[in-house]
Amino acid sequence: MLEASHLFGGGDVCVIDLRSPAEFAEDHVPGAVNIPLFGDLQRSMVGFLYQQSSPQAAFKKGREFAMQGVRELVDAVAETTGWLAPGGDFEAHIQRICSVGLEGLERSLEPAVLGVCPPRPVVLHCWRGGLRSRSVVSLLRGLGLNKAVGLNGGYKAYRRQVLDGLAAWQGPKPIVLRGLTGVGKTLVLRELERQRPGWTLDLEGLAGHRSSLLGMVGLEPCSQKTFDSRLFQALNSGLNRVLVVEGESRKVGDVVLPAPLWKAMAGGANLWLQASEEYRIQVLMDDYLGRGGDRENLRRQLAALAPRLPAGLDLLGLFDRRDEPELVRRLLHHHYDPLYLHSEGDRSTLASFDTSDVEGAASRIATWIEAQI
Repeated sequence: MLEASHLFGGGDVCVIDLRSPAEFAEDHVPGAVNIPLFGDLQRSMVGFLYQQSSPQAAFKKGREFAMQGVRELVDAVAETTGWLAPGGDFEAHIQRICSVGLEGLERSLEPAVLGVCPPRPVVLHCWRGGLRSRSVVSLLRGLGLNKAVGLNGGYKAYRRQVLDGLAAWQGPKPIVLRGLTGVGKTLVLRELERQRPGWTLDLEGLAGHRSSLLGMVGLEPCSQKTFDSRLFQALNSGLNRVLVVEGESRKVGDVVLPAPLWKAMAGGANLWLQASEEYRIQVLMDDYLGRGGDRENLRRQLAALAPRLPAGLDLLGLFDRRDEPELVRRLLHHHYDPLYLHSEGDRSTLASFDTSDVEGAASRIATWIEAQI
C-alpha cells in the first residue's frame, strides 16, 4: 500500500475511488475516478447490518453485493487504466478471496506499506483503507493488474494530508484586490491569470460561490471538504513569488478559509478597483442573468433578501417586470455598498485601478506588481 503523501508528488498516478457515489460527491482526490464497489443503498445496508446485527452479517451481505457487481467493476477499471482484463469467472475469484471468512480475510490482506512509489501505479482506495479496497486490490492483482496498489489509510489519510497541509501553509504576502460589488474583481483576477499564469488564487471559483447572499445563483457551491481539496491542490501547484487574490471575508458562501491563508490575506497589500455605477450594474446583470441565468433561483434568493432591506424597494416587482438595471441599482445602494463600506471602508490601499477595461486593468496591475518584486 502507498502512503497518501505519494498522491501529491506530481507523478503519473491513476486514482480509483471505490467508495459509494455519495461519498465520492462530498469530496475526493482531485482527478480520481469513482468506480464504486457498493452503491449508496448497498453501502447503507451493509453499514446497517454492521451496526444492528454483526460484522459477520455485514461481511456476508457485502460479499453478495461484490459478487453481483464484480464484472462491471473489473470492466470499468480496465477501461479507466487501459488494461486488457482477462476473461473468466470473476465471481469465483471473489468467492475464493472471501472463503476464509471475515477474520481470515483481514489476516490474509494485512497491508504492507511500500517505501517507494512504483511507476504509474493504479491506486485504489475506500474510506479508511479497509477490506473494500484491499479485497479489490487482491482481486485485480490476481487477474494480472500488477500495478494495482491500495492507499494506506484510504480517504481518511488523504483528508488528513490536506488538513495538515492547509494548517501549515506558508506563502508569499498576498496582493488583495478590493473594491465595491460589481467592479469586476473576479473578471480582473481571471484576466490577470491569463496574462500571468500561476499568479492568482480564485477562491470564488474554487468554492463555486460569489461570496454574497445571492452568490450561489447559477453556480454549484461545493462542500467544505471539496473546497479544502481544491484549495490544497491550488496552493501546491506552483505559486511562488506572487499570490493575487480577491478580497473575501473568512467565509466564501458556506466554506471557511483556513486560518493561515486568511491571516495572510488580512495582512496583504491591498489594491483598490473602481468603476462607474453603470459599469457595475452591467457586470452584475451579465454575471447573474447572462447566458440564460437561473431566474427562478434568483427570484427565490431575492425573496429571502427583501425582508432584510428597507420597505418599499419593490425588488420582486422590479424583477418580475424585468427592470433589472433599477433592481441592481437599488441592491447596490441599499445592501451591497453599505455592507462593503462598513466592513472594508477603513482599509488602506496602495494603488487604485479602473476596471472598465478588464484587459487593460489586469495589465496595469501586473506592471505595478512587477515593479514591487
